Amino acid sequence: MQVTMREASERREHEVLSPDATFSDASRGRERKETPDVFRTCFQQDRDRILHSKSFRRLANKTQVFLAPEGDHYRTRLTHTLEVAQVACAIAGPLGLNVDLTEAIALGHDLGHTPFGHAGERALRVARANYRGIEPGTKDANDLFRHNEQSVRICRLLEKNGQGLNLSLEVLDGMCCHTGPLAAMTLEGRIVARADRIAYVCHDIDDAERAGLLRESMLPAEACEVLGGGASARIETMVHDVIATSAVEGDIAMSERVWRALTQLRSYLYANLYETGDAKSEEPKAERVVQSLFTYYVTHPDEVPDEYTLHDDPIDVQVCDFISSMTDRYAIRMYERLYVPRGWGLGQ
Repeated sequence: MQVTMREASERREHEVLSPDATFSDASRGRERKETPDVFRTCFQQDRDRILHSKSFRRLANKTQVFLAPEGDHYRTRLTHTLEVAQVACAIAGPLGLNVDLTEAIALGHDLGHTPFGHAGERALRVARANYRGIEPGTKDANDLFRHNEQSVRICRLLEKNGQGLNLSLEVLDGMCCHTGPLAAMTLEGRIVARADRIAYVCHDIDDAERAGLLRESMLPAEACEVLGGGASARIETMVHDVIATSAVEGDIAMSERVWRALTQLRSYLYANLYETGDAKSEEPKAERVVQSLFTYYVTHPDEVPDEYTLHDDPIDVQVCDFISSMTDRYAIRMYERLYVPRGWGLGQ
């Protein structure tokens, strides 16, 4: 029997990858069975499906840290995603793990992010909590919307006009577990969780310096001594450390010294960038946009696009699906159309 290119790739994985890798031919499969591709492994297919999805394209116009930045070089959610994929693959390769699976998880990990980044995510939680009569800020309220779970929902139910992308279970698990208390079932998924933190800490510092909000001299000195100066040096230090430490530990890990330095930088960013400071000055406005849109569409369900009403979900779920899919620009445009008066005759 002639061996297909996919089968040859699957055999090659067993020859070159670590025994700890996740092998394509040992995948737990998809929710819906389908005929295997002749040329690509299941994880290569998943990567391509994510890359060509509408949700992936929308990341280009979704906030990373700075809302709708006017400069050409600030990160968006898309460039962040690509940087996470690069960091994750740079770790997976030397460890002999499955780079295709790693890349697929990384490319899909933030598909469920709202417009306006975490500000939009918080606003949707508050809006849904109020709608359901749940006290905002409680665990029950916070469980109403999480971007990692939304990423999985998009790939399972919303993409392709309600058919979903039918991804492998290992990819969905890695996407869901890239943040939060649960570790992914695969080492490749755990790499993406580490790479996400490495990428956003280093690159958010870079963007904040570009915006004039931070200077290198303002960062914790101890952390900079360990990790180096500048995004490139810090990423290289952490990538090398994860590779070396994981090879010894048998799991994805950092040395205590480097992990402590990363945690110091992350804590500094939360105290001086993510939760306070000039970068956050527009967030209350963004939150009002999201909450106002939610209020409008739950009371006008007939105006929710058909692609978000194909499943038998409560209206607040459908509205969350619709609003979380929006780019920053689209959300602002819809808010203006619904709430900002226009001169008579304009748009008539």
